[in-house]
Amino acid sequence: MPRMAVLLAAYNGMAWLQQQVQSILAQQGVQVALFISVDASTDGTRAWVQALSQAEPAVTLLPDAGRLGSAGANFFHLLCQVDCANFDAVAFADQDDIWLPDKLQRAWQRLASGACAVYSSNVLAVWDDGRSQLIDKAQPQKTLDYFFEAAGPGCTYVLGASAMAQLQPWVRANAHALRAVDLHDWLVYAYCRTQGLRWYIDPVPSMHYRQHASNQVGINAGLSAYRKRWALLRSHWFRRQVLAIARLVAPQQAACLQQRWFLIRNFYQLRRRRRDAWLLLGLLLLGIY
Repeated sequence: MPRMAVLLAAYNGMAWLQQQVQSILAQQGVQVALFISVDASTDGTRAWVQALSQAEPAVTLLPDAGRLGSAGANFFHLLCQVDCANFDAVAFADQDDIWLPDKLQRAWQRLASGACAVYSSNVLAVWDDGRSQLIDKAQPQKTLDYFFEAAGPGCTYVLGASAMAQLQPWVRANAHALRAVDLHDWLVYAYCRTQGLRWYIDPVPSMHYRQHASNQVGINAGLSAYRKRWALLRSHWFRRQVLAIARLVAPQQAACLQQRWFLIRNFYQLRRRRRDAWLLLGLLLLGIY
């Protein structure tokens, strides 16, 4: 069976961790090694993971790194600390989802066929009241979309050995500069695309993407989520992240991405979903972006 490393970032996760870890260790058709980094928590998360790692050989708890401050910083820490050289593939995991039993097997089948170097998928968002919603990120990839969005939730990412052999040394070499990037999944997608690594976004959902008040990102639906996104746009956070990522993964293109008319001329290549591309054009024309 293929050996798969799963990198899980945790922070105050006791309400969800047990189910998530069970769903990871129960993956079919693959051999899983689970590495967990616990950001400074106050709800007993670290003690629970430590006890689990002592009872379960497949689970490794990383040494305490102090306060990391965000899921993105925690994943960069995992990428720096975990030796992934002897694994066939590496997957990212959030603390609060539930993986479907064939999540990693389905990803491995696509990677092993040579059809792609990196895999991600759609997800099924679920709420405690029983509601569910398919989150579709599998639109055709565009020439420049990776500068303006991720390939979907990072918790669906599975990187083949060749992609990981390129990404991990680069992350380690640029660890200090990566502090300018808030979202690890957006950066990883941009890095892989600029390196010419083929990326496949599976339209079939691979997990239940739990929605709750503590989500750091979530599905960005609802009035409060739209208000938050509008505030980020008005503060130019989005533009700063685009430029920070571009300077890291493709510095020769960063100058073009600062030119308003370049973006307007190429707006249709900036987002995968047609609606999002037209919305971004409107923001560019109004000077909000």
